[in-house]
Amino acid sequence: MTEPTTRPPDADQDQRPTQLHELGFYGLAGAPRSPADLIQECRDGEALGLGTVFLSERFNIKEIATISGVAGAVTDRLRIATGVTNHNTRHPVVTASYATTMHRLTDGRFVLGIGRGMDRMFDAFGLPRITTAQLEDFTGLMRRLWHGEVVVGHDGPSGSWPVLALDPDFREDIPLLLSAFGPQSLRLAGRAFDEVLLHTFFTDETLQRCVRTVKGAAEEAGRDPGDVTVWSCFAVVGDWLPEDLRLKKTVGRLATYLQAYGDLMVRTNDWDPAVLARFRADPFVAGFRGALDGKATTAELEHVATLIPDEWLAPAATGSPEQCAAAVAHQLDLGADAVILHGAAPSELAPVVEAYRRLGR
Repeated sequence: MTEPTTRPPDADQDQRPTQLHELGFYGLAGAPRSPADLIQECRDGEALGLGTVFLSERFNIKEIATISGVAGAVTDRLRIATGVTNHNTRHPVVTASYATTMHRLTDGRFVLGIGRGMDRMFDAFGLPRITTAQLEDFTGLMRRLWHGEVVVGHDGPSGSWPVLALDPDFREDIPLLLSAFGPQSLRLAGRAFDEVLLHTFFTDETLQRCVRTVKGAAEEAGRDPGDVTVWSCFAVVGDWLPEDLRLKKTVGRLATYLQAYGDLMVRTNDWDPAVLARFRADPFVAGFRGALDGKATTAELEHVATLIPDEWLAPAATGSPEQCAAAVAHQLDLGADAVILHGAAPSELAPVVEAYRRLGR
């Protein structure tokens, strides 16, 4: 008997590697040239066996509803998480409907992630600054709407509306994620959310403290702490990348965070605020317009590197693929439930993912 000359339609899928549910990546990381890049990134990430793609919203070419729909349409097992959007930029019914549409489009692979955003941006746009009370109130509204409830006369921290409703037949259990920095947000994540997204360049001590806070709040709320997934957002910048790109993804990325919310970064990691003051007072940094990781040249970033201590850049995976994989695994040993391989496209992450698999975790 001769062998068939063609394979079954699903043969390629059967040969795909085991999915690493504990690992994720960011789609359209940094400042992409085109949102269409996300299509290949999602296909590459799924082919590597990564578990979740995180999509951050920027009001340029990264509008979240559009790009998450694209991610859902070109994948069949990759989870899609907004990491993150802000609840105050859309009517709650619009957001609830968007999440339900994504949930059903992807057969349950969607996670709605929200966060505080940036106060300066909201001030400029004429939007209210986001508070912890608003986030908790909004979360309750989403769950009620997803379960078919007609909400009448809601008047709470997130807003006032005469009637909110989707479909009385809905019984949708859609995971909710919170991007959290400070203790109030971390405790909220533990008592009311399914997943929590931490920030990049968190020290080992900060990561452990955050995990304890989240899990402790879950337990106090009568929840199983294991039901709340804590994601470490961990920069992966291996030595197989060009040196100028590594500089952009380390020095440039941290410098951009220091531009945007340096006080919070320093306070959270218990870093020396005098170093941040010197960074801000530097004539180049003080006069620079735009994000340093997106606009600064290699020579300019080399100067910025002289302003940032090595220990501030240390919470990242660097070196060989094996060294990066060990660093990623160490995040799990410290207490994180899952790790986002941050700052790199799947095509750049292949060596570290292969090395991670060899660890046999």
